[in-house]
Amino acid sequence: MQTTEDLALPCQPRVVALLLSELLSDMPNLRRVNQLFGCDPVLAAKLLALANSPEYQMAGMVRGIPQALALLGVSQLRMLVNGAQKGMAVRVVQGMALEPFWRYSLMTAKLARSLAGMAHMDGSAAYAAGLLHGMGQLMLHHTQSVATAPLDEAMDIWDPRRARMEERHWGHCATHTTAALLKQWRLPRELVDSLQCMENPLAFDQFEPMAGVLHLAVWRIRTQAAQWDERSTALSFPSEVGVAMGLDMDVVMQQDTSRWMHSGF
Repeated sequence: MQTTEDLALPCQPRVVALLLSELLSDMPNLRRVNQLFGCDPVLAAKLLALANSPEYQMAGMVRGIPQALALLGVSQLRMLVNGAQKGMAVRVVQGMALEPFWRYSLMTAKLARSLAGMAHMDGSAAYAAGLLHGMGQLMLHHTQSVATAPLDEAMDIWDPRRARMEERHWGHCATHTTAALLKQWRLPRELVDSLQCMENPLAFDQFEPMAGVLHLAVWRIRTQAAQWDERSTALSFPSEVGVAMGLDMDVVMQQDTSRWMHSGF
């Protein structure tokens, strides 16, 4: 498993450029910086890994992007973004289109934050977990394209049934890889556990509410990405998770994800 320092995964060139421009200012707009880090899963992962590193004595405690930015200085942020530029050279990941990955990660993050607010949970942590939830898929396609290729031929990455197929073939799914990455990067245990349990949150002895939030958010974004019709979507709703969270299908479906689809930075 790679560290964030040698993690040459693709970042969005425009986001990197805008961040560098903002951080070169004498007085960077931290709200803008927060927004930009929150648009890119790889940059957000690097930010949270740095904030949770032993150097800052906050390992396992920094749960969201705003908290990480409050901990780090502008010089550290500049170094982080400068180091991330090598990810801009990665333009193609075999079997995985990057634009949908960035878009669906952002949409999942926003929906997870919205649902967390309804459940009186930490929206910042939910946003971070939603934004990073696809990192395992990105890592597997970047480093193990031979293993992912047969599954990609059989089913789209964003198909709601994809995780079950991965577990049948590999004994684990891409989201478990995400959880392993977050654990290696010393992110809070709540985030690690929520990703580990996300695909089937009721299968564990102790129900993790954050996993429930992510499960519902990912269900909504995946069915939308797969363009399932209204009937298929309704039949697939994870009602037991909804009951556990106190969130029914209408509440989840009423979240206006369409306005997030083409939102800019």
